[in-house]
Amino acid sequence: MDYKDTVNLPRTDFPMKANLPQREPEILKEWEAERIFERLVEEGYTGGYTQVREKVAQLRRVTGEVFVPLRHDPGTAQMDVGQALVNQGGALRKVYFFVLVLPHSDAVFVQAFWHARTEMFWEFHRRAFEYLGGVPRRISYDNDKVLVSAITGTRTRRLTDGFLQLQSHYRFAEHFCGANRPNEKGVVESTVKFARLKFFVPVPQVRDLEQLNERLVEQCRKDLKRTLRGHKASKEVLLAEDQTVFLPLPEVPFDACRKVQTRASSLSLVRFDTNDYSVPVCHAHHEVLAKGYVERVEVCRADQVIARHLRCWGRGEVVLEPVHYLALLERKPGALDYGRPFSDWDLPECFAILRARLEHPQARGEGTREYIGVLRLLERYSLAELGRAIERGLGCNALSRDAIAQFLIPQEDWRLTPFRLEGREHLRQVQVANTDVGAYAELVAGGEIR
Repeated sequence: MDYKDTVNLPRTDFPMKANLPQREPEILKEWEAERIFERLVEEGYTGGYTQVREKVAQLRRVTGEVFVPLRHDPGTAQMDVGQALVNQGGALRKVYFFVLVLPHSDAVFVQAFWHARTEMFWEFHRRAFEYLGGVPRRISYDNDKVLVSAITGTRTRRLTDGFLQLQSHYRFAEHFCGANRPNEKGVVESTVKFARLKFFVPVPQVRDLEQLNERLVEQCRKDLKRTLRGHKASKEVLLAEDQTVFLPLPEVPFDACRKVQTRASSLSLVRFDTNDYSVPVCHAHHEVLAKGYVERVEVCRADQVIARHLRCWGRGEVVLEPVHYLALLERKPGALDYGRPFSDWDLPECFAILRARLEHPQARGEGTREYIGVLRLLERYSLAELGRAIERGLGCNALSRDAIAQFLIPQEDWRLTPFRLEGREHLRQVQVANTDVGAYAELVAGGEIR
């Protein structure tokens, strides 16, 4: 039976990958012998299934691709991304784990993130280079859209701005595999499978990604103790050979964030990546810079961080910080009960007790504004510190804003505080004369006290 008897059948009858090259010997790899046999029987074939299966196996042996073993010089690396499951708080969640391996020493570094976006690529490289103590001279990649915006030739690529920023900071050379040629970085391809079985089986139970990544780093360090087949030295010793030819780490760490110039709205909100984040109301209507990191979003104005939030990975969400709107409450005190930022504000019980006392009918009528003044202390002090100060104020009936603020000033025992002239230079001009004990004797002898 000639193989053309099968490849001439209509291609739509067989499951094929969209990126499969249209060459007959390679198409055979995608077909199962059983499906070929069924199709031949429909066209009148009277032979047995064993004959078809043996023929297909023979063709696969004849047409199977052969590869040349590659040389792996010290200081080169390969990078790839895999997927796995973790158990976070009793719920299974998918993570993307990034893998960087040095083929010469087989040293591996693994970190996990919820997404595989530009910020994660940046952050992973920053952590990997710090873990390795230097920068590999050349790194091999897939043609991922985060790194490559277009394939312009067999070996030419148009790189994304994000990848160029990373590369210009660390100065390493890049190598991208040919289309559908993952064998060009076969070491990391097999390492991804190794990492999935070694680090993610059984499914890790973790509190958060920080705990998971700390565990992954520890496992990578333990893996350095292994000795590779065909080597007398451990992976740790071979890694030292890689490090001798590494590029040095830059003096300034890479700022692994995506930056967006935008404007704060009239609601004092800044939009980043489809979500809105609050900023202090004094910055509304002003131009700001939003910086998206892996775990947080920072908003800056004039090189000063004016707001910091945990990053939200939903869409169309609004992340509010009540403290950002406290200054506006002094002009609009009614918003305290109906403003969205304060609707779910979880404050300690002492705050409610303080407000109830300040707004008591027997009070002077400015209780709400006085309470807002107390809340504004959160602009300078933590919630825990202010809570303790309020409890002390409630204990001695000191309920005003100024009275509670006094409890926030650090109090030191004067007996344990040595006197210093720093900041009291005027005391240097004070002249204190020595006491004349004889004057007191004369006073007593005269029997008269003036």
